[in-house]
Amino acid sequence: MANTNGAFGLRPVGVQGSGANTTGTTEYRIASGNSNAIYQGSPVIPLSTGFIDIVGAAAGGTVGLLGVFWGCEYVSSTTGATIWSNTWPGAGADTNYPVKAFVYDDPMQTFTIATSNVVAAANTEAEVRAAVFANIAFAGGNSGSDTTGISSATADLNTIATTAALSMRIMGVQDDPSNADFTAAGIPLIVRLNNHFNAPNGSIVQGTVSVTGV
Repeated sequence: MANTNGAFGLRPVGVQGSGANTTGTTEYRIASGNSNAIYQGSPVIPLSTGFIDIVGAAAGGTVGLLGVFWGCEYVSSTTGATIWSNTWPGAGADTNYPVKAFVYDDPMQTFTIATSNVVAAANTEAEVRAAVFANIAFAGGNSGSDTTGISSATADLNTIATTAALSMRIMGVQDDPSNADFTAAGIPLIVRLNNHFNAPNGSIVQGTVSVTGV
């Protein structure tokens, strides 16, 4: 039976190690003039201007991932009301007020993400579980739904490799009876972000580009 999962970006599921899983986010800022939509579950990057943007943004350059966007707060330029949204729509904020973004930015945070495809080398449970501790890239990392506000990011099974510059490390496969058909897309992987901007010095792979795997 086909899996029920569609694309939903990255969803927090836990924290590696003995630290408490607070599922807490950190507040950052989005430039009010930023026209790039940022969706809930989207990987985001830090900019040299002090703001954040969605992965793959031209302004990002070469930088590690900061974390995963979960929502934002801003003042509407038309109504003057304070808006809480699971997506930054790329317009509509009163420039006299900040756009506050909330990001899961713990380097040890783990996420679940659906696979985007099926490949011959990973179409059984044993083959997919054999990829644990390998790395994998995003598919559609910088896209999403303007209707639901949810990211369309998925994990591309074609990219599984030991290449350290890939965006995510596979840490496990989530047990989910509704998404256990390994011959179909939608298998929920448990991943950690590679090349994290907040990781200790030396943990970020030199030369990692923000557009890799998007």
